[in-house]
Amino acid sequence: MSDYHPGPDPDFPYLSERDYFPFSDPKTWDDDIIAIGGNLSPGMLLSAYEQGIFPWYGPDDPILWQSPDPRCLIFPDKLHISSSMQKIYKNRVFDITLDEDFRGVIRGCAETARPGQEGGTWISNDIIEAYTELNRLGWVHSAEAWQDGHLAGGCYGVLMGNVFIGESMFSRKSNASKAAFLYLAQWLFRNNLAFIDCQVPTKHLASLGGEAFPRKEFLTLLKKNHVSRYQTLFSP
Repeated sequence: MSDYHPGPDPDFPYLSERDYFPFSDPKTWDDDIIAIGGNLSPGMLLSAYEQGIFPWYGPDDPILWQSPDPRCLIFPDKLHISSSMQKIYKNRVFDITLDEDFRGVIRGCAETARPGQEGGTWISNDIIEAYTELNRLGWVHSAEAWQDGHLAGGCYGVLMGNVFIGESMFSRKSNASKAAFLYLAQWLFRNNLAFIDCQVPTKHLASLGGEAFPRKEFLTLLKKNHVSRYQTLFSP
């Protein structure tokens, strides 16, 4: 793949939903960055997720395909809902929906300032359009937290096989993203989801039940749970 273009490479072929792109053998991976270049077409993205890889890059970079080591995972028996969050659900502070406003969620994630980004975001217009297309095709899903009829927060990610790969979340009101994420997580686990891949370990994810696993173990779990575009567990 070419590494001369910032963002998607205009010379790289478009891959449809059923096309497959093989990344390098994981035995050769010695860094978090697995490959550089390519584009964000449906087949490219789905191929990456099947192989434990996702795009993560800055506005001036070519597409960087990454697979962090270690990886943050949440299993059904480890999901943690604090007593304060239980009160939020009990008091119906937010109305939670699934796949009600995906574009609103991903744009909310893009507009949220984050530490170290200096006002920028890795969720570019290219990312927004690519994941909106995957949402249209049924691979990407969102959870929304509403307050007084306004979108207060949410999260989105990729559902493949019986694994959900969380991509991003945002809040305009305190605890809104957490409420949306935990609602979605409970819904997924009730429907026999194996685990949630939260990608990069953080203290916040650890407070929700996230645990760090070596990348090699994570890739074994993907194979064990038959993560493939040809096997979709369900749709919210």
